[in-house]
Amino acid sequence: MKLILDLCGGTGSWSQPYVLGGYRVIVVTLPKYDLFKVRLEGGEIVLSESERVKASEVYGILAAPTCTMFSFARTTAKTPRDFESGMELVRKCLEVIWYCRQSDGSELKFWALENPLGYLRQFLGKPPLTFSPEMYGENYSKKTDIWGYFNKPIEHPHELTAEEKKRLRINNRVLPELPEGYVLPDGWNRQAARRSMTSSKFAEAFYKANR
Repeated sequence: MKLILDLCGGTGSWSQPYVLGGYRVIVVTLPKYDLFKVRLEGGEIVLSESERVKASEVYGILAAPTCTMFSFARTTAKTPRDFESGMELVRKCLEVIWYCRQSDGSELKFWALENPLGYLRQFLGKPPLTFSPEMYGENYSKKTDIWGYFNKPIEHPHELTAEEKKRLRINNRVLPELPEGYVLPDGWNRQAARRSMTSSKFAEAFYKANR
């Protein structure tokens, strides 16, 4: 089975098409896994004391580090922006990616790191892909940057209706439900988790382009 790592994957919505496609998918996210506690040693990725995988066997990596410090929408009056802490998780994702790629006999075919369009591009440069969900058939907009080494998914655009545009202006789009069995980490906001879920239609298009 081809192995996919979904780093900071939250609900696992981006990697769900790989699950349905028969891949082995490990969603490395809280509360089950703490990426900062993941160790890279001896050619292995040590996810926990009882679980490890060979770095050379990882076929694809999806990464979605928290965007809190990079968001243009962040209000900094009460909670100052802290790029240093924000980059710690980005750096950890990249370390896992680099470790897999440089491993002897590496099977890594693609990797992708996403973040909503924001200040992260001032650290990683302009991404090869910036998409919005309506480009893949969804009924809402949310510009998202993706860096990495991957095939660009084929677009299937949807022209937003006047009502859909109105909902977006007041931030009132219909949100997807959290998947059954998903455990919300302590202190996390349920609505924020639903709002951050990867578009299912984009996820499907990405999967078809990177199998």
